[in-house]
Amino acid sequence: MNWLMLAIAPGIAISLYIIFKDEYNIEPRRHLIISFLLGMLAIIPALLIETIIALAEQGPFFNSIAGIGVKAYISVALVEELFKFMMLRYYAFRKPEFDEPFDGIVYAVMVGMGFATVENIFYVSQSGIQTAIVRMFLAIPAHATFAIIMGYFMGKAKFSTHKKSNLMIAGIVWAVLFHGSYDYFLFLQDADMIVKPTFTLLLFLGAIASLVIGLILSNKAIKSHLALSKDTYTNSNNYGQHQ
Repeated sequence: MNWLMLAIAPGIAISLYIIFKDEYNIEPRRHLIISFLLGMLAIIPALLIETIIALAEQGPFFNSIAGIGVKAYISVALVEELFKFMMLRYYAFRKPEFDEPFDGIVYAVMVGMGFATVENIFYVSQSGIQTAIVRMFLAIPAHATFAIIMGYFMGKAKFSTHKKSNLMIAGIVWAVLFHGSYDYFLFLQDADMIVKPTFTLLLFLGAIASLVIGLILSNKAIKSHLALSKDTYTNSNNYGQHQ
């Protein structure tokens, strides 16, 4: 049971962190829970498609640098981020309570953490507590950065009149880019061509670098949308006080 708690805790903790950040206009609890559950469900079609693609990815090409890139960016990152996007786009995005840009980040993180939690349970159940600890500091925060980046653009898209589709596409593209980059360095470590410990260390550092950059950009995205929320909240209060 200890491993299960370790598998679940990181996703819940990050979700609560983002929820508490939303101090100006708190989202309804039911929408947050449903978004998290939709993220959990999103792993089912994503895993099915990834399994089908994996069966087709046979031969030496898919053990090459280019082939591993296809797997990381297309077979995994694109598939997973598209299903997360659909859960966000066709549920929370349509709700009238999605009424400020920061809500894009809030709901995207709920979906992303739901997805990551199920994935984490699977990996930890197979590999044990050591894997839970490693993923607590790497994989789960990485999924959070993918969600925040997508949510940042979805928050902008919600209130855009002319570039809505472009902003949504940008959200998917940037999430896939960071997701794929993180996975790419990790997948290369397992490739047959990588045999020297020095290379393995450098590749691991590459994954860490992509995570750090994602965290920095995510922090900026949160601050940017929170600033908009604060301005909106302050101005609405000032307006009410002068009536």
